[in-house]
Amino acid sequence: MQIVRLQNVEGFIALDFGDARVSAGGTRYAPDVSEREAQLLARAMTYKFAVLGRRTGGAKGAVRGSFDEKTDVMRRYCDEILPMTRSGRFLTGADLGTSYDDFAPLRNPDEPRHVMGTSVNGTPLEDLVTGLGVIAGAEAAIGPLDGLTVAVEGFGKVGGGVAREAVRRGAKVVAVSTIDGVVHDQNGLDVELMLTLRQASGDAFVRDMKSHRPEPKDLFEVPCDVVVPGARTGVITRAIAERLKARWLAPAANVPYTTDGVGVLKQRGIRYLPDFVLNAGAVVGFVCGETTAAGVLKEAERTVSQLISEAAVDPSGPYDGACRMAERFLATWREPDGMPDGPPLA
Repeated sequence: MQIVRLQNVEGFIALDFGDARVSAGGTRYAPDVSEREAQLLARAMTYKFAVLGRRTGGAKGAVRGSFDEKTDVMRRYCDEILPMTRSGRFLTGADLGTSYDDFAPLRNPDEPRHVMGTSVNGTPLEDLVTGLGVIAGAEAAIGPLDGLTVAVEGFGKVGGGVAREAVRRGAKVVAVSTIDGVVHDQNGLDVELMLTLRQASGDAFVRDMKSHRPEPKDLFEVPCDVVVPGARTGVITRAIAERLKARWLAPAANVPYTTDGVGVLKQRGIRYLPDFVLNAGAVVGFVCGETTAAGVLKEAERTVSQLISEAAVDPSGPYDGACRMAERFLATWREPDGMPDGPPLA
């Protein structure tokens, strides 16, 4: 793992393979993003590219800053990393806190807008395709979601897409969380109403709902069939894994599991799906060659569902199965001493 520290902004780039000809991964913008977080996310990208059969090293950009200065900070960031992107050493795009348009300085102004930079009914395609992939992959592992109950951590653009797709497939969304707390109704929440409220009030919309509880982590104690971790890295700790009342974990976020947490999940028989497969929809969209939103969505659903189905037959479970799939591919282009020293676990 190599860390490239930046000069023009408070930030850094984590390259999982410092010797890779091409490395890629999104850039995260937050006031508290850490080097360790970036390293974990770069490792997740390595495994994501590997299960997709891409000879690309994982990477992750990390920029610290407040959101009122983001436009200027991201411009300076793009100016500094431009030589790296032109050489292929670090290809990047949107992640937590950033959007497709933040990276306009890295693109040729004469290039047509990539389909992944478009929106569908006001929702960026890159967020929509991630949410679709999460639910399609969960259905490939679990079976039909009709009648099942789902709790979603984080109700931003991806979380909203996850919730909407879950409902479309017949599931009930019984809980959602934001940084302002949790709302829970075992009979099912009105997802479209919450999306409207979120547009008006942001994360604080949960405070105005009658079932509001102020602690976001209470989401993990909601009785349900499926929990969708959708926030930062390492949320499924030993303590959280011991409190879970779900049968399945289907992450939208990268690296939600800790090593200790996984141990508890195995002991309790809770099935946990591979984050780096479920949330691969946006990468599929960028590399698949489709030129329409409908084509991207169809290909992302097909790819993620197929990979989860293959991983799920592993005797150790779908997460370990997906790790083995990734590592088999990595061994086709990495020397033994250049392989990752372990899967993406916090």
